[in-house]
Amino acid sequence: MTLDGFRRMITVRMDVDDAALRDAFLRTSFLEALAALRADQPPRWGRMSAQQMVEHLSWTFAGSNGRVQIECPTPEGQWASMKAFLHSNRPAPPGFMNPVLAEGLPALQHPSVPAALAALKLELELFLAQERAHPDATHMHPLFGPLDLEEWSRTHFKHCVHHLLQFGLIEVEWAPARPRA
Repeated sequence: MTLDGFRRMITVRMDVDDAALRDAFLRTSFLEALAALRADQPPRWGRMSAQQMVEHLSWTFAGSNGRVQIECPTPEGQWASMKAFLHSNRPAPPGFMNPVLAEGLPALQHPSVPAALAALKLELELFLAQERAHPDATHMHPLFGPLDLEEWSRTHFKHCVHHLLQFGLIEVEWAPARPRA
């Protein structure tokens, strides 16, 4: 909070190719932005409540940690082309629907937003510790197929930015587009 009672909006530079930026975002800016989330905060788009969004992010981190098994309906032959998205600064569209959630959002697992945030922080810490503990780990993603830690870092960066924007918790400074190789 600032002295006048208003929170300064966090600005995130969207440059998915900058590993140090992704790491700093996941370690600091992400949690700082989430600290401003209110349980009754309406989304700018989509059908998730604030708590559903937090629990959805927690589930995704748990998948990247191998703590939950995730099915991937994307055919194996399409994984490489789908992963190209992870190497672009193109955002996920506001109305994007994860095919795993097409039939509806799961029931809430926690009694409150603070409890859901605590679970998310634990999954985030486990993900960040994986680099040392299991550097060669790969885990299934519901769209992209099996991802290694670097690909999961890209995924989490883009996914978390998407949902923080959904709830108006950050602003984004878009990196200039890079020429295609």
